[in-house]
Amino acid sequence: MAYPERFLIPMREDLTRFGVEETRTPEDVDRVLASPGTVMMVVNSVCGCAAGKARPGIGLALQNPVRPAMSATVFAGGDDAATAHLRAILKDYPPSSPSIALFQDGKPVYMMHRGDIERRDAHQIAQLLTEAFQQYCTPAVPA
Repeated sequence: MAYPERFLIPMREDLTRFGVEETRTPEDVDRVLASPGTVMMVVNSVCGCAAGKARPGIGLALQNPVRPAMSATVFAGGDDAATAHLRAILKDYPPSSPSIALFQDGKPVYMMHRGDIERRDAHQIAQLLTEAFQQYCTPAVPA
């Protein structure tokens, strides 16, 4: 059952202000995962560890010059069909809200679960993501 949208708006904006695209439907998820380069998919949630740790950590990590070519999110409890579709794609990983996955060629190559998030602060999460970005993302070429 979805949460009332008015409650989710500020939590959605916590990521979209960093350039993370919302994927609200299964078709949106498929379109983003078909993007070239590394794609980061975030399962956003209303829990405290998403608010105080995951979303701020993602924002910090996305300030680095090496980052995914595309970053997107589904909202557990808000975008039910999109979240279920992403979880089906991540079937080899237990469902987790929040969570952060990196994909290459539509396949997951890195996963950060709620358990990895709960025991860390935003800066530690950013550090882990930055290390994953260094491993899986291509540095941006200056224009």
